[in-house]
Amino acid sequence: MPITESVRLGADVRIFHPSLVNLYGCSIGDGTRIGAFVEIQKDATVGARCKISSHSFICEGVSIEDEVFVGHGVMFTNDRLPRATNADGSPQSEADWKVEPTIVRKRAAIGSNVTIVAGVTIGVESLVGAGAVVTRDVPDYAIVAGVPARVIGDTRKR
Repeated sequence: MPITESVRLGADVRIFHPSLVNLYGCSIGDGTRIGAFVEIQKDATVGARCKISSHSFICEGVSIEDEVFVGHGVMFTNDRLPRATNADGSPQSEADWKVEPTIVRKRAAIGSNVTIVAGVTIGVESLVGAGAVVTRDVPDYAIVAGVPARVIGDTRKR
């Protein structure tokens, strides 16, 4: 079942093509819209009135506040030093790593095909340009773009 019983859905949440999404152990706020081929993992939260576009991945440890736009194919990460195995060659488990929380503040907008490295905060009403790689915090109202993402403007001056 792609949407498990462990998911907390707010009122009026719209999930386009529910058979094509994977939601488990997460919380989705009122009025949020979720596109096809989206995965939202356990202990992730999505606020109210957000739009999560198709093919996006929101992993454990990500908190998205209200009225956030997430473009197509956005990828969040939650571990800066991922490994498949421990030093002795044994497979890693959840006990072998620590989730690094990521926060997306209210009314931020994240363009298509953005990658967001674990442990950053994306500021209030900021804008992340398509294709950017976010490796450090994005200030409130900043427009960032590039690889790595750098401040190129201010959303209050548009």
